[in-house]
Amino acid sequence: MPDTPAIHGIDDSPRGRLLSAAAHLFRDKGFDRTTVRDIAAAVGIQSGSIFHHFKSKEDILFAVMEEVIRFNTERLRQAVADADTPLEQLRNLVRAELTATVGDTREAMVVMVAEWRCLGEAKQQEALALREIYEQIWLDVLGRLHKAGAFHADPFIMRRLLTGMIGWTPNWFSTNRRLSVEDLADLIVDRVVGEA
Repeated sequence: MPDTPAIHGIDDSPRGRLLSAAAHLFRDKGFDRTTVRDIAAAVGIQSGSIFHHFKSKEDILFAVMEEVIRFNTERLRQAVADADTPLEQLRNLVRAELTATVGDTREAMVVMVAEWRCLGEAKQQEALALREIYEQIWLDVLGRLHKAGAFHADPFIMRRLLTGMIGWTPNWFSTNRRLSVEDLADLIVDRVVGEA
């Protein structure tokens, strides 16, 4: 069977190859219809070998989500560090999240949203704790913009609006269109803070 391409942000170790294969399968077939045997076959190992790395299929799903959240959290931190003003930071954050959702971590992001319900409560709480760190980066930048008068709405509400705009993008955006990720990021930021 051909090698499954790695998901950006997931390493190329045996564990990482399992996670990339699982992300592809969970996206294509869904968590419930994907078996441990399917994942093992995708990476060319016996299904029992998976349990050397993970205790259960739920642990595999959680690991995919954890890896993508951690990777994209670091991406956001770098986006903020690379900018001098809150407006530039916001533009960088929008670009970073668009890149994650329509680009190099798209499959894992789709799995995170579509298969969230398949995690037990304890794993959901762990993922939410990681997600809070990710969201706080956004809220800090939006808070600085709000304080500077860039918009009047509560920063939390602005983040929800941005989440909706960016989160729906994979349903219609194609990198083959004339609109680039950078152009789309500019359009989104202009809607949030006005024409810059």
